[in-house]
Parts: sequence; structure tokens; C-alpha cells
Amino acid sequence: MAKIVRFHRTGGPDVLQLDEVPTPKPQAGEALLKVEAIGLNRAEVMFRQGEYLEQPELPSSLGYEAAGVVEAVGPDVRGLQVGDRVSSIPSFSMGKYFTYGEVALLPAFALAKYPPDLTPAEGASIWMQYLTAYGLIEFGPMQAGNYVLITAAASSVGLAAIQMANAVGAIPIATTRNTTKEPALQDAGAAFVVNTKNDKWPKRVREITSGKGVDLAFDPIVGPELERVAETVRTEGTIFVYGRLSSEPTPFPLFAAMSRNLLIRAYTLFSIVTNPERLQRGQQWIYDHLAAKKIHPIIARTFPLADIVDAHRFMESNEQIGKIVVTV
Repeated sequence: MAKIVRFHRTGGPDVLQLDEVPTPKPQAGEALLKVEAIGLNRAEVMFRQGEYLEQPELPSSLGYEAAGVVEAVGPDVRGLQVGDRVSSIPSFSMGKYFTYGEVALLPAFALAKYPPDLTPAEGASIWMQYLTAYGLIEFGPMQAGNYVLITAAASSVGLAAIQMANAVGAIPIATTRNTTKEPALQDAGAAFVVNTKNDKWPKRVREITSGKGVDLAFDPIVGPELERVAETVRTEGTIFVYGRLSSEPTPFPLFAAMSRNLLIRAYTLFSIVTNPERLQRGQQWIYDHLAAKKIHPIIARTFPLADIVDAHRFMESNEQIGKIVVTV
């Protein structure tokens, strides 16, 4: 038997509960992981609420990221052995697989060894954030000298984007609505920090770029603020939309897009992880830059598995700077 986190109805953090279930047995192409740490993501909040890209079948487990030790493998699995220390790449359906628990049942292709100098908490914090931000390099392409606007910059993906921008010689401009987060964003490597509570924040971004505008914008918020983001982007620049944190409708910034030939690109992690060549390039980039100490996951706070409800409450508070991790 094993304890896993499930919810029997959609809703707030309180719907999460620890259920004791028979330990799953991996089938062909699957592996069972003895979990040491779980990385939390906004996607799991939306899944729990019934507002994600896929709908849960109740009772539902959840989770995209975990680090641990391979405990069993299914028939025909190659490249994984019992005892391997691995972490999960979010490249599967949360409706079928899960990471929230003492064990995790996952497709073998979604497991990768993580650098031995990382802790399990850090190992559970690399793939979602860095592969998501890797889209800037794969599709941007983000290059030395580019100005890059990173909204919601205190999130794990935002911090990853800051680190990756610095790694290639780009100039990251971070935004936040919380003045208490500004010093941490500067410490994380943001060249400039702009507070979006100031109505004139797009003008400030224009000033930073000497009136030209940013080359790339990386935005998970959208809603009405997308029009403000568009004000900051240079002629023929690109806005990457990779989330929907705002619950408000998103007006299309038609005037800005047409007057400056902007490219507004919807993008998700799955653009990388469902393409083997892109995934291989992304993984290698991340391995290389972890080894070179150019990037490193920032942990905001850890919680024990028994406090999973509190961990989700903390995520919804938006107080975190970096990754929230649950230890097992």
C-alpha cells in the first residue's frame, strides 16, 4: 500500500487528501518511482480546479514533477534500472499518471537522470521551469543583446527565464506587482525590475530600451495586461504567451500588432517535450548550463507531504519566489 494525493471533487486546496491505495505495478513502458521530492506547478492548481487543458476523472491523482529512485520497471523498458535516481519530465497526461505521493507511476520515457550534485528537491525543480523557458531559445531565438521582458518573474519559470537570458547574454527585464519581491529578482539576475502596479510601467520599459522596445516578451498572465505588454515590444518583436493566470478575458492587441508587425505566439512546454529532437536539444542545454553553474533552481519553500493542502494554499497566495517543493 502507498499514500497518494487525490481529490474526489474539483475545488480549492481543501479538496486534496491523502488516500492509501494499492501500490501500482508498472505495465509495459512504465516505471514506478519511490518519491523523495515533488515539484509543484500552477498547472496542478488549475487541474485541481477543473480549469486545465484536460479535465480530471474523479477521484483523480495529480502532479507533473518528482524526483526519486526507480523502484520497479515494466516489461520492455530500456535505459532505466531499479535504483536509478531520476526526475520526471512533464510529458504525459495528468489524468493517467501522477507524482503526488509516496510513489509515482510514470511512463519510462518521462524519466531522466538529474545531476548528482543536485538535491532531490532541486532535481524535482528543473524540467518544468527550464524546458518551458527553453522555448525562448528554441523559438525566439533569444540571443546576446536581446532585451527580454519577463512577466510574473518571481515564479519558477520566470526565474528560469532570467537565468537563461543571462546565460546567453540577453538583458532580462523582470516585472512584479509586489515591491517586496523586487530585491530578490535583482539578486536572481534581473538587469531591471519594473513594478506593474505603476500604470506607466510600459513607458518605463521603453525608457530602459532607449525607446526601441523589447525584442521578446515572455508572459503567462494575459488578460487585459496583454495590451500593456504589447506596448513594450519593438517592431517585429515577439510575445510568447505561455499561460493564462488572469481569469479575465484577453483582448487581442490589434493596433499594436498591426502597427509594429508583432508576432504573438501561443506556446506551452508540450511544444518541446512532444518533439524528440527539440526535447533532446533542450535537455542537453539544461545539463550543460547546470554543469557550468549558469543556471540553478531556486527553492521558495518546502512542505512535508502531509501538508499538501498548505503547500497549495501557499502557491495560491502568490507570495513565493521560486519553486515550491513537497518532501516525502
